[in-house]
Order: sequence, then structure tokens, then C-alpha cells
Amino acid sequence: MYGNSNDFTHYKDADLAIRTAAASPHQLVVMLLNGLLDELTCAKGHISARRYERKAESISKCIDMLNALTSALDYERGGELALRLAGLYDYCVYRLYSASNQLSIEQLDEVDAILCNLLQGWEGMNN
Repeated sequence: MYGNSNDFTHYKDADLAIRTAAASPHQLVVMLLNGLLDELTCAKGHISARRYERKAESISKCIDMLNALTSALDYERGGELALRLAGLYDYCVYRLYSASNQLSIEQLDEVDAILCNLLQGWEGMNN
């Protein structure tokens, strides 16, 4: 017969660990942004379905991912661009807190649009 749902979760976790270990810094940023966008979609769904505890968990994961992106910035080599990205990430965190408190899908959509633009930029760059 089939294994339980934890088997799939373990497979997903192992697959992510393998892809992460083999990824370049550029690929890691793209992976993190994709994960962040996926989690934003979950947060929107949780608000719509009135699953507020799960919404809070999703928002918290998003904030953790934005903090990881901020901590990975190289201010020496990145200069003004790194500073601007840090400001943009901080703004997204602020909007996520606000969206969480106000149960605002519209504010999550704003963060989603910002991150989609950033992802397109990263995907358009050569490694």
C-alpha cells in the first residue's frame, strides 16, 4: 500500500536540501523568492478561508524569508543596490505586518507584485 503523507513531506524536504546544496547564490535567491511567493499565496488563501492561525504562520514564514534575503545582502559589493533592496524588503515586512493585522489580501497583493518584479529581475540575470 501507500505510505502516509509524511513520506511525501520527507521527500520534499530531502529534494529541497539537495537542490539548495547544489545551488549558486543567485539560484538560492530565486528559490527563496519563489518560496516566498508560494507562501504569500497560502496566506491569501488562509485569510479568505478565515484560517487566521494558519494565516499568521504563513505571514511569519514570509517575514523570515524576507529577513533571510536581507541578511544575505552584500553591502560592500552591492553598494546602493543592496541598500535599496534592503529598504524594499523592509517595506514588504511592514506591509505584511499590516496585512496580517488588517486581514488585507490587497496589501498581500501589493507585496506579491513587488516580489514578482524582483523575481523577474533575478531570473533575467545571468549567473
